[in-house]
Formats: sequence, structure tokens, C-alpha cells
Amino acid sequence: MTRRERRFHRQFDALERLIPPLRVPMSRLRRGSWFPVRFPLAILFTFGGLLWFLPVFGLWMLPAGLLLLAVDLPHLRGPISALVIRGRYNVKRWLRRWRDRRG
Repeated sequence: MTRRERRFHRQFDALERLIPPLRVPMSRLRRGSWFPVRFPLAILFTFGGLLWFLPVFGLWMLPAGLLLLAVDLPHLRGPISALVIRGRYNVKRWLRRWRDRRG
């Protein structure tokens, strides 16, 4: 396993710790046997995220779709890992500011 793949899998593990209810679905979808489900779901999520302005879809679908696509497309693992790291950092920073304003 390359350095980029290890980093990518560490980010998946960090997201599973950050959002415990998603732990089981995310770990199951990462398995190799789930490719026939994962790849079409990733495509649907990505296109659904691009249609975020419609009432049925949401912007949350775009990062979820890209994350699932990166499981199967090694060229996306590096950029998606960087985006996950940056997103986790920003969420922690926003939560810290919010707590400071409240307390």
C-alpha cells in the first residue's frame, strides 16, 4: 500500500470516528465486494450534488459521491484526502469559535 493510500484510509477512519452512526455503512461500502453498489451510488451522489438547488437533492451529496469515487479511482485519493483533511480542520476551527462565543 502506498503512502497516498494509507493517508486516504486514515481519513476514512477519522471520518468514522467523527460521525459514529456512519461507521458501519462506510466500512461496508469500502469493501472490494461492494464495487457494483458503490460505483453507481458514487456517480448518483456526485450528479445529485451538482443539482443541489433542487428540493430533493443536497450539496452534501457531492462530497459523499467524490469520497466513494476515490475508493475506486486511485488518482482521486490524494486530492480527496487533502480535502477531507482541510474540511476536518475547518470544522474543528468553526466549532472552537462557536464554543468560545457561547462560553
